Amino acid sequence: MYNISTFEEGHQDAIIKMILNIQQNEFQVPITIDDQPDLMIIPAFYQSKKGNFWVALHENEVIGTIALIDCGEGVGTLRKMFVKKEFRGKEFGIGQKLWDTLKIWAEEHDYKHIYLGTVEKLQAAIRFYEKNGFTWIEKAGLPESFPIMEVDTHFYQYQINSSNH
Repeated sequence: MYNISTFEEGHQDAIIKMILNIQQNEFQVPITIDDQPDLMIIPAFYQSKKGNFWVALHENEVIGTIALIDCGEGVGTLRKMFVKKEFRGKEFGIGQKLWDTLKIWAEEHDYKHIYLGTVEKLQAAIRFYEKNGFTWIEKAGLPESFPIMEVDTHFYQYQINSSNH
């Protein structure tokens, strides 16, 4: 069993270790902790304004993450969605639960659009986003406030259905 909770300082080292392992070793994405200074300042970077950062925990072990950056004017950026390999898949539903947690938060905090960037080799992630209502958009279609990461090549948007409140 697992639970989703809001980031706490004690999670930081485990989050960094998990994310770097997935990026570098599992998917060979050429990215380091120096390329992601946000992971060193999660509260200031993600938990400011109407943003937040969540972790999935199994017996106090960090097994998943998701974050929402508040870009202002009802625009949010989904970042740092990762689930440890051995906890992925429909039988666990961790990615879905993380996304549902973020989506409910976004609806409750008056977001209108959620954007994300990813890389082509993360095909399972792309399928997950598309299954959950994200639509592909051109890089040029991103709002000016969207913080583009250098490695990102594919961009998606999700429109919050305001009738959900």
